[in-house]
Amino acid sequence: MRKKYAANHVMIRDDMYYYVRHIPNDLAHCYSVRRLCFSLKTKSLATAVRFAKSVSQRLEDYWFGIRLKNMDVPAMGLVVDETLAHDESPDLLYALDLYLKLKGRGKDKVFVRGAKRNIRYVIKALGNRPIRSYSSSDSGKFRDWLIAKGMSINTVKRVFSTVRSIINITINEEGLDCSNPFSKTFFPENLSKKVRQPLPISVIRDIQKICEEKDDELRWLLALLSDTGMRLGEAVGLLKSDIKISTDIPYLEIKPHQWRTLKTKGSERTIPLIGSSLWACERILNRKDESIFAFPRYTTHSNCNANSASAALNKWLKEQLTNSYQVHGFRHSLRDRLREVECPFDIIDRLGGWHTSGVGQGYGRGYGLEILSKWMKEINL
Repeated sequence: MRKKYAANHVMIRDDMYYYVRHIPNDLAHCYSVRRLCFSLKTKSLATAVRFAKSVSQRLEDYWFGIRLKNMDVPAMGLVVDETLAHDESPDLLYALDLYLKLKGRGKDKVFVRGAKRNIRYVIKALGNRPIRSYSSSDSGKFRDWLIAKGMSINTVKRVFSTVRSIINITINEEGLDCSNPFSKTFFPENLSKKVRQPLPISVIRDIQKICEEKDDELRWLLALLSDTGMRLGEAVGLLKSDIKISTDIPYLEIKPHQWRTLKTKGSERTIPLIGSSLWACERILNRKDESIFAFPRYTTHSNCNANSASAALNKWLKEQLTNSYQVHGFRHSLRDRLREVECPFDIIDRLGGWHTSGVGQGYGRGYGLEILSKWMKEINL
């Protein structure tokens, strides 16, 4: 039977699925062959795809470790502390491997990529050293290094949060007699924090009109956001089957998928479709293609590239508007529009997937689609 690829890195031959992948050029010296090819020992495509994802992740982790070990770390030649040479406690790369092994199961690529990226920052700034060798002084130097790279204080705090978690797991699992040096670092106030401005309704209507004139996938995405206030990742990761327009009340079903998780438990919700968002969904479903995704340009079975969509949308908005509005501003605008029609705050939170405080909020089934639709129609008058 002729060989053919059934999915990413998955090839079928004689009714059996194989894993096939070319070895990266920078790692070719580590192998005696130029391509990996071995049987996944299954005749089920779904099982083969699942096995292939696991193999790919393990390979990426292994290759990442090789690349870091071969990395030329600046100023490491100046290290004179001889105790480092005799400290056999786990190092930062070991901590990363342990963290991904224990907490990375079932997590998406964004989680894994973020953990690797943040540990890479530490290694570039301080070197890959035994966990016990890092000090609070090193932590302060790392903070300053991140700020010097142009990161905002909030971004630096997120990096530290990941690094702390990674090191804590190794300290606890290995029984190390040391504290986490990254746990009590001081962070200055974020004086340069940029406030995302909501778009005025007049600007929203102008943008919606241009979207309907342009009538392409990128403009459908923007129109969808403009009258739903969804997070960009929520919209980009939609399936066509998440769009329900053949009902008395057209709506979106926001739920987690393997290629796109949701930010919070409250993010899982239904949003009635009105105005431009309804138009966009009709255009998506009327598109003649075989893709199951609402936005196949940005989403596959293994990845949801909201960052790419954000860059494209913000670039286009900048070309259309004189003010520095960004795509996330539509989300802020939805909250303002609902406030202006005196929509109850718990319904606003429900529609936007925002966290609602209070013990009583965890009781009952919440508002039905009819009530949610009533308030969405109010902002479309």
